Amino acid sequence: MKKIIAFLLATVFILSFNACYYDKEDLLYGASTCDTVSVVSYAQRIVPILQQQCYSCHSGSSASGGIQMGSHAADKAIADNGKLYGSINHSSGYSPMPQGAPKMSNCDISIIKKWIDAGAPSN
Repeated sequence: MKKIIAFLLATVFILSFNACYYDKEDLLYGASTCDTVSVVSYAQRIVPILQQQCYSCHSGSSASGGIQMGSHAADKAIADNGKLYGSINHSSGYSPMPQGAPKMSNCDISIIKKWIDAGAPSN
């Protein structure tokens, strides 16, 4: 009987500490910096994100879903019609992209949104 009571007390003790676990990512790993204040350059900031996340499926002669990307004109066209932001932000009514992969980071989405809001310039 004493062993059962000791086991139960130990279990309650362990669970009580586990229930108090408080996870704040920025406190654990340091605050990440996402620079969306400075000018967002298509060539320097947008293309690397799109190359990593989009171009492998959405370029070439058999672009997935018929969405052709890989040039400023093509990227601007899907930015202007709302499909780029709607898809990467997983907005209702859009196919969530990148397909079969985790959602882009909030930082990358913010950078692309800033570029779109600026008129998707070729800078």
